[in-house]
Amino acid sequence: MQETPMIKRHLAKTMTWRIVGTLDTMIIGWFVSGNLLIGLSIGGTEVITKMILYFIHERIWFRYGYVKDTKGGVFISVRRHLAKTITWRVIGTLDTTLLAWLITGDPEIGLQVGGIEIVTKMILYYLHERVWYKFKFGVDNNE
Repeated sequence: MQETPMIKRHLAKTMTWRIVGTLDTMIIGWFVSGNLLIGLSIGGTEVITKMILYFIHERIWFRYGYVKDTKGGVFISVRRHLAKTITWRVIGTLDTTLLAWLITGDPEIGLQVGGIEIVTKMILYYLHERVWYKFKFGVDNNE
């Protein structure tokens, strides 16, 4: 698999996931804090941190190995997507929890935002991975 098309794919996935993830965080931050500006601040700040962390996460999983249908079928791809969902959620929740705590000055709000996000983001991320698995942008079909 060629490196350059995969970098484009990882950048595109980073951007689409960040849009979905940031909207979710803004809504959760607003809901938990009761303040729209706090929700916007948490989501706005995490755009930068999450894009960097997500890109690194994608690159690590790429180096670990891209599973094709010919090497394991749907069962392997589902297991891989679940593993990626869990590893990303750990990283992402820690980041959001810390950002919410720092922005509000209240560790309880940070923990509440992080706790709600565990559920919403795992569902959203899994769906995002399934869509991107079907969408072959940046994947060399000759391999």
